[in-house]
Amino acid sequence: MRKESLYHPFEIEVKELDRFPKTQRTNNFFELIYIIDGTGAQYINRNKFNYRKGNLFLLTPQDVHSFEISTVTRFFFLRFNEYFVQNNASKNKALVQRMEYILQNASHRPGCILKNKVDKPLIASLIESIIQEQTNRQIYCDTIITQLVNTIITIVARNIALKLPKNIKENTGEPVLEMLHYIQQNIFEPQMLRAESLSKQFAISISYLGRYFKSQTGETLQHYIAMYKMRLVETRLLHSDMRINEIVNELNFTDESHLNRSFKKYKGMAPSEFRKLHS
Repeated sequence: MRKESLYHPFEIEVKELDRFPKTQRTNNFFELIYIIDGTGAQYINRNKFNYRKGNLFLLTPQDVHSFEISTVTRFFFLRFNEYFVQNNASKNKALVQRMEYILQNASHRPGCILKNKVDKPLIASLIESIIQEQTNRQIYCDTIITQLVNTIITIVARNIALKLPKNIKENTGEPVLEMLHYIQQNIFEPQMLRAESLSKQFAISISYLGRYFKSQTGETLQHYIAMYKMRLVETRLLHSDMRINEIVNELNFTDESHLNRSFKKYKGMAPSEFRKLHS
């Protein structure tokens, strides 16, 4: 198996291929692969997905992947590492929060990550703009390319966020998508996530709120909120040096015992054990 490395905060490459190297590979970075044109199959973590024009794939450092090309394919590769995000943190702290969505998606299902229909032409336009900037190399092109890359990562984060509930589809109603976004924005404010607050925010009666959410997402509202918090805990354990009591305070658990019990149900072990195992 081949291990790929990245030597810059981000790299962009466009390639037209009629065959893909057969060696399976893993990366030490994140990689977005957009299909400009062509057809074939993506193999990722022993799963197969038939690709076509307009598909966008996310590969994380944990993924084993390869492609099988059916018709000549033009690939757009955007590779970036955590340093790229950290380097932009002082200018755009929200970018770090968006990156959490990508980190949480480490064990995602294979396939195109664009679940929000309106984002598909937007991604195509942004990628075309990057290619044009790289070709023309006019003044400030590097700054513009960096901003376009930030925008693409933001859109990817949005689509991963929408993908989390198992029943979310491209035609899922706009109200529940807004509800998911509201929950993610207010996850640190428990009072904002009570049924009364959600009912008022989205003009849905309390008696119907729970049934509506489950019919749209396939899980209960409380389960989604609890699991979303657990994913945030997992991200902090894996990708930060926050102490357990700091995570408790940030995510409003009653105390460390409350967090330990909740996380043990989620991962089968205490947070400290989980961090030690993955350190």
